[in-house]
Amino acid sequence: MAKRKTKFVCQDCGYEVAKWLGKCPGCNNWNTFVEEIEITGGRQKQAFQTGNRSVGKPEKITAIKSQQEPRVTTDMKEFNRVLGGGIVPGSLVLVGGDPGIGKSTLLLQISSQLADKSLSVLYISGEESTRQTKLRADRLGVTSDELYVLAETSLLDIANQIEAIKPSFVVIDSIQTVYREEITSAPGSVSQVRECTSELMKIAKTNGIPIFIVGHVTKEGTIAGPRLLEHMVDAVLYFEGERHHTYRILRGVKNRFGSTNEMGIFEMKEAGLREVLNPSEIFLEERSQGASGSTVVASMEGTRPVLVEIQALISPTAFGNPRRMATGVDQNRVPLLMAVLEKRVGLMLQNQDAYIKVAGGVRLDEPAIDLAIAVSIASSFRDQPTKPEDIFIGEVGLTGEIRRVSRIEQRVQEAAKLGFKRVICPKNNLGGWTTPNNIEIIGVNTVQEALQIGVSR
Repeated sequence: MAKRKTKFVCQDCGYEVAKWLGKCPGCNNWNTFVEEIEITGGRQKQAFQTGNRSVGKPEKITAIKSQQEPRVTTDMKEFNRVLGGGIVPGSLVLVGGDPGIGKSTLLLQISSQLADKSLSVLYISGEESTRQTKLRADRLGVTSDELYVLAETSLLDIANQIEAIKPSFVVIDSIQTVYREEITSAPGSVSQVRECTSELMKIAKTNGIPIFIVGHVTKEGTIAGPRLLEHMVDAVLYFEGERHHTYRILRGVKNRFGSTNEMGIFEMKEAGLREVLNPSEIFLEERSQGASGSTVVASMEGTRPVLVEIQALISPTAFGNPRRMATGVDQNRVPLLMAVLEKRVGLMLQNQDAYIKVAGGVRLDEPAIDLAIAVSIASSFRDQPTKPEDIFIGEVGLTGEIRRVSRIEQRVQEAAKLGFKRVICPKNNLGGWTTPNNIEIIGVNTVQEALQIGVSR
């Protein structure tokens, strides 16, 4: 016989306790515990199986036949790139992003493109009525008869409709509004999100239907709900960008069927999202000529090289402790590089405020941008501009050495395609690859050498 058991669950990390606590021992956040009622005993949930896979019979790794997963491609090449080449049947993909950033618009456009290919698509909205979804569809020019819209939040009714329609593609907008009747907690709670995602994963794997679910984000920018949610799905995509700017970035942070470092760039128009096929040209189109503190770096985002401008502003401080602020790069990287410039190059930066920014709203995390940041700081401090046709690539060590970076050939080819004339890069990266004819490659060993070449006194 079923028994009712009361427990308290943290809504941020899923930590469970028997009594209410003010501070969660798991994530150290305050006032996050909510009372939930758990039903134990009775009929146990049935485990599901994927296809006709044999159960409990191990196979030799050498006897298993390799099979390439078939993918469904959309008309958006940027979307296909982030997913690793297209949508894998039976995959469960989580899409997160700030409110109003364009998640619903993106998925509705993707649904329309798949429906135009005679694939039945079921778009389930738990936050908007069918009339509201119709208004957005009219704005986007969606006219396909294969696109079905359903306003429902009950997981049982959603599963019944999927069984009845048997669509080729399903969108759930959003997972925080879906609930199971037998769970007493409110929709969006840890238990509801965990159990509903588990059931959707069962539907996706059993029927081979790719399901995209939209997830809300917290004030810290992470997807709301337990961290287990990101572990359960096959891919996690973040839709980033400023709401008041036109450019949006779709970034893959987890993908079981492709690279996790891919990035797709879109531009928000009145008629929906339009993909940007040449982001380097977009990021550099407003670059000022002859301004100090500006350099260009070739950064790798997955398999794509992207040229981005890094700006630095160095000014004497008016406070006892100088300020170090960075946008688009790691906050801790700026004082580290400034210490290297002060110790190894002799620049007196200890009484200077430093402001670093990556133009275009892109966030760069790889170490190959170290040299560009250091050159920008030195250029602004000396008030001497770098040459507008120069590219700086390299990792900076604590002793001032310039270390080797990966995929130098792709970076140089992207720079040559956009008309740059010189590339200052690590000397250890020279050799072993073919350089373009219309660009000069200069190898350096130290930051001092790079500054002598790129920043004139």
